[in-house]
Amino acid sequence: MTLAADQRQLLPNESEAILNALPNPVLLVAPDGKIADANMAAESFFEISTQFLKRQSLKELVPFGSPLLALIDQVRISGSPVNEYRVDLGTPRIGGDRQVDLHVAPLTERPGYIVVMLQARSIADKMDRQLTHRSAARSVIALAAMLAHEIKNPLSGIRGAAQLLEQQASADDRVLTQLICNEADRIVTLVDRMEVFGDERPVARGPVNIHSVLDHVKRLAQSGFAQNTKFVEDYDPSLPPVLANQDQLIQVFLNLVKNAAEATADLGADAEIQLTTAFRPGVRLSVPGKKTRVSLPLEFCVKDNGPGVPEDLLPNLFDPFVTTKPTGSGLGLALVAKIVGDHGGIIECESQPRKTVFRILLPMYSPARNTDGPADGGQSPPSDSTHLTIK
Repeated sequence: MTLAADQRQLLPNESEAILNALPNPVLLVAPDGKIADANMAAESFFEISTQFLKRQSLKELVPFGSPLLALIDQVRISGSPVNEYRVDLGTPRIGGDRQVDLHVAPLTERPGYIVVMLQARSIADKMDRQLTHRSAARSVIALAAMLAHEIKNPLSGIRGAAQLLEQQASADDRVLTQLICNEADRIVTLVDRMEVFGDERPVARGPVNIHSVLDHVKRLAQSGFAQNTKFVEDYDPSLPPVLANQDQLIQVFLNLVKNAAEATADLGADAEIQLTTAFRPGVRLSVPGKKTRVSLPLEFCVKDNGPGVPEDLLPNLFDPFVTTKPTGSGLGLALVAKIVGDHGGIIECESQPRKTVFRILLPMYSPARNTDGPADGGQSPPSDSTHLTIK
């Protein structure tokens, strides 16, 4: 009896193709704890080829005492699937922060074998962090407005009084009056920088070629602060335009590249900055009050091989006044987060020694819409006052 075309059983190579098409890492664990098989997503997650994975024990891939090992034992005993959420599988080799949801189930056809599927929580956590970044930006906006009103006017009076005293002061006293003027100017400069956060005017956006922006930023960097740094480009040439303000995007990437150049300054000829672009369908955000979702399919990354960001600073890296530089103000990345948020996008940082990645997700431009309208098939990007939520 011949099965109909849509009822025939899958051939082994077809089953393997389906498994490799899954975006989530899948492992088959043998009774002795060794990896019996894995899909391509697992290769990417653990940064090891399938052939090498098959020679490894699961204990060698996950942190010591990982809950995953206990879950596998539990499934073997009970014979029932088990789920566990927000488990950290990070190791020094693959990165220190790998939050995943675990789905563990027995393979009934092969007693003792366990199927493990990992679902990375990075996208959900990006959204959580983006809400924090926006909240921090709103705090800075309120602080900037207060500083501008309450500090700049008195400072003008202080500086003017110091200049009047300087006219009649002795040589020794002029040093003090000049110090007053210089410090007043320094405070005014800081307040001026913070006033940028208080600009609530709508951002004029249109179609922008991201590769032109990155090439412009690279030329600026190579002619100045990154003269001795090697740049590596990995671009998707078919990438559609991004819905953005070109000048503000230049400001964002110039800031990120400058940070990367400073992070790799001590490496000399080994310093390297990588610029990448890619299309990542499937990243969508829910906007409160709307039934539609906003798609952020365009991914842009700035990577460097510097020493990395201290782990204790990562959760608050985009907050104002947080910096790793001895002379830094801590406002650069806060401004970057504000600009990306104003564009309805997401920014996050992943860091470990010799590999720091700043990743930006933004909406693409749709020629069927005007520059101020929706940018993704009728799905409007969130405005400046819209919060991103997870659904």
